Amino acid sequence: MYRYDEFDHAFVAERVAQFRDQAERRLAGELTEDQFKPLRLMNGVYLQLHAYMLRIAIPYGTLSSKQMRMLAHIARTYDKGYGHFTTRQNLQFNWPALKDIPAILEELASVEMHAIQTSGNCIRNVTADHFAGAAADEFADPRPYAEILRQWSSVHPEFSYLPRKFKIAVTGAEHDRAAIQTHDIGLHVKKDGNGKLGFAVYVGGGQGRTPMVAKLIRDFLPEEDLLTYTTAIMRVYNLHGRRDNKYKARIKILVHETGTEELTRQVEAEFAALKLSSEELKLPAADIRAIERYFAPPALAERADGWAAVAAERKANAGFDAWLRRNIHEHRHPDYASVTISLKGIGEVPGDATDAQMDAVADLAEQFAFDEIRVSHEQNLILPHVARADLKAVYDALVAIGLHTPNAGLVTDIIACPGLDYCALANARSISVAQEISTRFGDQRRQEEIGDLKIKISGCINACGHHHVGHIGILGVEKKGTELYQITLGGSADENTSVGQIVGRGFTAEEITDAIETVVDTYLANRADKSEDFLVAYRRLGAAPFKEALYGREVRAA
Repeated sequence: MYRYDEFDHAFVAERVAQFRDQAERRLAGELTEDQFKPLRLMNGVYLQLHAYMLRIAIPYGTLSSKQMRMLAHIARTYDKGYGHFTTRQNLQFNWPALKDIPAILEELASVEMHAIQTSGNCIRNVTADHFAGAAADEFADPRPYAEILRQWSSVHPEFSYLPRKFKIAVTGAEHDRAAIQTHDIGLHVKKDGNGKLGFAVYVGGGQGRTPMVAKLIRDFLPEEDLLTYTTAIMRVYNLHGRRDNKYKARIKILVHETGTEELTRQVEAEFAALKLSSEELKLPAADIRAIERYFAPPALAERADGWAAVAAERKANAGFDAWLRRNIHEHRHPDYASVTISLKGIGEVPGDATDAQMDAVADLAEQFAFDEIRVSHEQNLILPHVARADLKAVYDALVAIGLHTPNAGLVTDIIACPGLDYCALANARSISVAQEISTRFGDQRRQEEIGDLKIKISGCINACGHHHVGHIGILGVEKKGTELYQITLGGSADENTSVGQIVGRGFTAEEITDAIETVVDTYLANRADKSEDFLVAYRRLGAAPFKEALYGREVRAA
């Protein structure tokens, strides 16, 4: 795990002092809200419907136990006893008082955390595969590259005031768990024919009101050219990205309007010019390897002990057996596993964790997982390195704190934004819809009969709940004072990314859960066999049977 150097400590401390002065001036009336807004946004402070919200950066989703305990402390001391983990692998506190935020930032700095660039028109928190450094199918840990990008982009003088916010994601496995094709820049770590490390580079992905899948503009970029090529992309975007219309300001619009071929030509020309004019951006191999050492995997001792006991307990304990089936991911070491801690208890708020739960997860990481925790972009927590012999002890501890739900990847593992309960931009509620759907499908046997199915819910067109890439997506809209929910089908955020198709008119809050059940029942009735998951079935069947089931006469009349 990366540790701050002297520059990091000084930089974050200076920013805390600056923001303390800015907040005091706002509270004293010396700054108007309009004057204060750009200052607070660069420090992760939003003004929501009912209170300020603080978004804390968790670079590439990696936390230590000490850092998790600090988040629990802040939730307990300055908020309402919980935090909300987000799809950018960050954490949000929804109820801090402005007068307390400088103190919160100071306490965060004491454990090498901050809220810098979690908002504003800058390069946001760089995200990565939540199983990075542990997954059996990974050929390179993407987090060292994410850290290099974090260091390079922090208060970058050229890219701190971009046309719009900018998001980068990195993955190091063939199966994409970082949703790189939904990002402004997506990087897929790979090797060329000679075994040399580099990247496939995707540009122009994004969701919001105009969802687009990123375009591949470089099949292989040598790792030493990472910053040079990223700078070239950013310069082209900064020069040509629209600043007159925030709805058309993202790089995805520039790629669409310019054309992938022409955009690639401009980036390559800028890249060539940068390489000729300066060597400063070229990454020395020694520097890359130095960063990699921060992410060296823990020393994993042989732990074949306890396998027989785990197998016996699995036979005797149906809950433990279900948890092992759904919430365990294959590790590169055969005696270990990665554990998904679901923050999607049946009928609960997706992504929320109480202070007590955060403290307990910190204890588990310290005792069983080499002091490391991950946040997934699917709003769950991960213990990346757990000996299989310890899985029952981990499970029992999760049962004690109510975080043992065995539903990773199932219909109740729902992504949802805060929606109209918190967000000033939202048109409709997301949380209550997620809770109702989760309750409807809560039976474990029914969930497993349905199989892998990703439901994602957004309370407005900004798509913070990633509904566009849900197998089933739900978008909340407002029409004549009524909250309506529009269904999309067939979205995906993996290596075969696709944007879901709108199936028809929206449903009211009272109708939407029944509508989702109709979609699921239609899938079950039409799948080829039990091995055909929802997304595969939808791509085979198309929208027609789902529209017929949802709208009946309306479809036939049309």
